[in-house]
Amino acid sequence: MEFVYTQEQDDLRTSLRKFLAAKSSEADVRRVMETELGYDPDVWATLTSELGLTALAVPEEFGGLGFTFLELSIAFEEMGRALLCAPFLSACVASATLLASGDPAAQTDLLPGIAEGTTLATLAHMESPQDWAGTTVTCRATAASNGYRITGTKRFVLDGGAADLVLVVADTDGGPALFAVDAAADGVDRTPIETLDPTRRFADITLDRVAGRLVGEPGRAQAIVSAALDVGAAALAAEQVGGAQRVLDMSVEYAGMRVQFGRPIGSFQAIKHKCADMFLAVEGARAAAQHAAWVATDDPGSLPVAASLAQADCSQTYSTAAAENIQIHGGIGFTWEHPAHLYFRRAKSSEILFGDSVYHRGLLARRLAVIPTPA
Repeated sequence: MEFVYTQEQDDLRTSLRKFLAAKSSEADVRRVMETELGYDPDVWATLTSELGLTALAVPEEFGGLGFTFLELSIAFEEMGRALLCAPFLSACVASATLLASGDPAAQTDLLPGIAEGTTLATLAHMESPQDWAGTTVTCRATAASNGYRITGTKRFVLDGGAADLVLVVADTDGGPALFAVDAAADGVDRTPIETLDPTRRFADITLDRVAGRLVGEPGRAQAIVSAALDVGAAALAAEQVGGAQRVLDMSVEYAGMRVQFGRPIGSFQAIKHKCADMFLAVEGARAAAQHAAWVATDDPGSLPVAASLAQADCSQTYSTAAAENIQIHGGIGFTWEHPAHLYFRRAKSSEILFGDSVYHRGLLARRLAVIPTPA
């Protein structure tokens, strides 16, 4: 069955693509990724206050626009296509975390700022490499007279250097819990991490007896984070499809333009096969990402399976397509001056952002009860 968008959703895509063409060109991406913030505040203000993208899937009672994940997925796909440098994915995951917490007071207090784009928020759950679910928690929250004091280090925090609000997972006497922490509070130390992909920022965050507000109930952090990461995985899948489509378009365009031995290289069988294989893979990934977006909108109880399915497919497809794009471009594709290199780096970093394809295949098997869940 063909997936059909509404006219309103098509209009959203059209307007956003036009905006990003003007504000996230290759030159803009290269300029912004070299800045200290890693994003353009003016572009961010337009995306949030004028276009309302951070408010799309936030309920109206919490300052959002009350749209669905389908609209949000369109935004992610277009941003991936344009390689936008912005703290949008971290905002999406932070919003999903608060919505999954079941804490109406925290939602009422914290979500409006995120929806407006005036509060940059992120989730800090990892403490070691490849522990993508954040199951190892040594960060400790101790009850104090005025709340909790948190001590420990969280690793690989997406947009952690720019965030105003950090949602931290820390252990308590009642089990791991979620805490809202002011990133500017005393005792917070943020160390930027240099990664393969300069278009996306990460930081390590160390907390030394930092005041934290309990969000939800102690012992529920793992369930809350798991639900939020499923939303993040589905959103990232849409972004990866946008990037994969863009590198496919680049490959086809170059294959039709580049001439060798008196004919376009696209006329050679080897290049035809590469482009055809890329096309099939991208279309398959698009179907998986669209399915996850539909499930997140209409059947959220099935999102864990759909999100892992989409991420297992889309992360690998984008990475492979970005690598093939470089091969089709030949020597120029290997140079830092060519955009193929930027997309390849984004694809490789995205491939492991919420767990690589091997991790999600295993997670999918456990969620479908194909293999038992470890005790």
